[in-house]
Amino acid sequence: NRKLQARGYARPLLLLRRNMAPAKKIQKKKVVKKFAIDCSQPVDDGIMDAASFEKFLLDKIKVNGKVGNLADLVTVSRDKAKVIVSAETDFSKRYLKYLSKKYLKKQQLRDWLHVIANKKDSYELRYYNIHDNEADEDED
Repeated sequence: NRKLQARGYARPLLLLRRNMAPAKKIQKKKVVKKFAIDCSQPVDDGIMDAASFEKFLLDKIKVNGKVGNLADLVTVSRDKAKVIVSAETDFSKRYLKYLSKKYLKKQQLRDWLHVIANKKDSYELRYYNIHDNEADEDED
């Protein structure tokens, strides 16, 4: 306080804060994030079932650190071969990719399929391009 008074400040800064208007609390809008995973290629070939993938996501998605705590915050639905995840809470697209890869590993499909982002809010399960590699080797 004495240093402030010596510099010409009549009142300490702490007292100034008390006289100011209280800070307003900002209310957050509920933002619904929608992510889609397109499984059409493996489902059409019959090596994967979209219903089992949907159930896997329902069982494994964590909300606030707890599995099976979806409540109304996260919904998982299926439209033919496309699985759609809608979240009203913080939910990362990367977490969805992690769970998709975990499912592929559990079904022993990880050697043939990989998860690729085809849009900002969606992933796609695609086969690895093995044919291109074989064609390159034949040319050499």
